[in-house]
Amino acid sequence: MNGEKRRTEIIGILTDTDRPVSGGNLAEKFNISRQVIVQDIALLRAQGYDILSANRGYMIQKNMETASRGDELSRRVFKVIHKAEDTEKELNIFADFGAKVLDIFIYHKVYGKITVPLVISSRLDVKKYMEKINTGESSLLSNATSGYHYHTVEAESEEILDLVQNELRAKGFLAQLTDYEPVEFK
Repeated sequence: MNGEKRRTEIIGILTDTDRPVSGGNLAEKFNISRQVIVQDIALLRAQGYDILSANRGYMIQKNMETASRGDELSRRVFKVIHKAEDTEKELNIFADFGAKVLDIFIYHKVYGKITVPLVISSRLDVKKYMEKINTGESSLLSNATSGYHYHTVEAESEEILDLVQNELRAKGFLAQLTDYEPVEFK
């Protein structure tokens, strides 16, 4: 299969799913190396495809925005703070209420807003994420801001998001906004 046909099929695969697809899975499907997949993704981005690199693979941006259920989902941004060792507890709160953590972002006073897609919706997703973090190859993004960070979260209703917010507050994870933060999160 030539590169152009393979890239067309990659777009098809990414468009047809609401979950990240790993580079390893794509490489195996096309019987090529992961490095070739990385190059294909770079070429597709250059052609204008909005492909995100999530912690568990690649995703088309539109799928991230309407992830799995469409526009009827409620969405909220939570500002949280916790120690690194509480990351799993924090993420499990979202999973236990059936909410989906779409991303993590920080506001850094020098670098500005830094966002990383996550797409975590189950305890299994949390476990896999924590395994990657615990390898020691990378540290948590929130380490750059002394544990403060934000999550964009989706759920089937505002009621579920309220339950999540109450549990985050009860565990001491919900953080107060400061003056330099964007108004839309207040």
